Amino acid sequence: MLLKDLSALASPLNDQQIGQLQQAMSELSPQQLAWVSGYFWGLSQTGQPSSANSPQSQLSVAAQPAGKLSIIYASQTGNAKGVAEALKNEADSNGIAVELFDASDYKGKNLAKETHVIIVASTNGEGEAPDNALELHEFLQSKKAPKLPNLQYAVIALGDSSYEFFCQTGKDFDSYLSKLGATAFLDRLDCDVDYEAQATEWRKQALEKVKETLVTTDAEVVQLPVGQAAHTESQWNKQNPYSATLLTSQKITGRDSGKDVRHIEIDLDGSGITYQPGDALGVWYENSSDLVAAILDQVGLSGIESIELDGESLSIHSALVSKFEITTSNPQFVTKYAELSGSKKLQKLVGDKDKLREYAGNTQVIDVLKEKKTALSADQLVSLLRRLTPRLYSIASSQADVDDEVHLTVGLVEYHQGDEARFGGASHYLSHRLEEGDSLKVFIEHNNNFKLPQDDNTPVIMIGPGTGIAPFRSFVQEREARDAEGKNWLFFGDRTFTQDFLYQVEWQKYLKSGVLNKLDVAFSRDQAQKVYVQDRILENAAEVWQWLQQGAYVYVCGDANRMAKDVHNALITVVEEQGKLGREQAEAFVNDLRKAKRYQRDVY
Repeated sequence: MLLKDLSALASPLNDQQIGQLQQAMSELSPQQLAWVSGYFWGLSQTGQPSSANSPQSQLSVAAQPAGKLSIIYASQTGNAKGVAEALKNEADSNGIAVELFDASDYKGKNLAKETHVIIVASTNGEGEAPDNALELHEFLQSKKAPKLPNLQYAVIALGDSSYEFFCQTGKDFDSYLSKLGATAFLDRLDCDVDYEAQATEWRKQALEKVKETLVTTDAEVVQLPVGQAAHTESQWNKQNPYSATLLTSQKITGRDSGKDVRHIEIDLDGSGITYQPGDALGVWYENSSDLVAAILDQVGLSGIESIELDGESLSIHSALVSKFEITTSNPQFVTKYAELSGSKKLQKLVGDKDKLREYAGNTQVIDVLKEKKTALSADQLVSLLRRLTPRLYSIASSQADVDDEVHLTVGLVEYHQGDEARFGGASHYLSHRLEEGDSLKVFIEHNNNFKLPQDDNTPVIMIGPGTGIAPFRSFVQEREARDAEGKNWLFFGDRTFTQDFLYQVEWQKYLKSGVLNKLDVAFSRDQAQKVYVQDRILENAAEVWQWLQQGAYVYVCGDANRMAKDVHNALITVVEEQGKLGREQAEAFVNDLRKAKRYQRDVY
């Protein structure tokens, strides 16, 4: 009920009391109003006195929260955002005054006004802050950052221990806040890719600490009535995926191509799921039974042995099919198996972190186990493994064009280890093990860091070699559906024109209709000297600079290790040469594009 309507109700309050209440409420945020609502409801249930002279009934400073909890998320693909949203919902349910902020929307100077802050931070690339946190990350290192002696904070960091700079952004925020005089009320938690259980327990501990210190001694935190906690925008999510149907799995590389790339179409009819260009589709996949059998044979297990997992008993075979990561290796797995097996080769690798990461990144679980045959119990085997996590794929369609479908562009991960074929878990599941008509579990992972400009008149430059082309198919479909006037320029690259030109007919159609204004391609193996998308960018430097001067947004999707770095350097070179700037000035210019969200990347 709106405050202005209070006086229209039959009320036990007199006009003066209603006026005082309206005035006090008008100064509160929505989060504070929610807290006060829960507080008063709690008083009504405990039968405490409601006299106007009672301290509990007055909106005095002593009866209000001594500050609030602010949750800030630094998120690239959505995992940190998801943890932050869960934390916010749990805080709401506990009657804690709380606000949730995207790091890009949070002004660093406001930290001086905060009492309690929790930062949820993922790490992008090689220890870089996510795009939405670049400005805050930079601000906290600058001389403009305020001293924070009154701030209590906590940090939960998400990362992948396969990378050298594991959870670096979270470590950075922890360090910066501490140096500015803030006090950590809970130790930082560094989470690996299977973070759900750890993050859930940490959130519980963090909110208990907040409840101890956030409210005054006069008021206790009151559990809000059922239904007042924030609700999610969709019932389908990572924890509760939708059972969709595979419509199409079509190979779109040529017969003689060295790659197997599939165009995947999935039916979402009846789900109510919506998505935007730039979002990703999360896919929960199952591992190959043949690979499971090979692993069990290697460690001397039959497959019928039981393990306890999440409060239920299941066979080790079933657990390996649907609960654990058994394709991709990681440094922790190699380290633990080196100790269990006594393999001298693996123990030597463990002593060299760089070589360990390289080996783990290029060797599947089965091949690590084959370094030295070792009998393991079912419990020992699962203690080595990470929990299965869904794979995220950039969506290759616009709902404005395909309605209740979602399309993906999936490259099969495939290579040989001796005479045996090795496949990627999710890519093999989607491209070869699922049949059309089969069901699969999916959910949408929204990516607010990779979005078309709101102004349809803005020009866009899209750089997507290989399967990095996927989101730009959705971008162009969307721009066409909107009748957007802004110019569109696509850079695409792959190995050969005849075998690897993904969606060639579609791009030619868009060129002919004028939806696509420019298309520059680079096929690395069609000539003696290899040519890549970054070379095409440099060849078109003058026009790229002209588009940037016209306000163009630049998007990059694909390989993070080499392509994205090379494209980044090419953009800096364009700015340096065409803008007549020094290298440092050009780097600052490109960095400013990122902060302004005019340079967005979806790299992996």
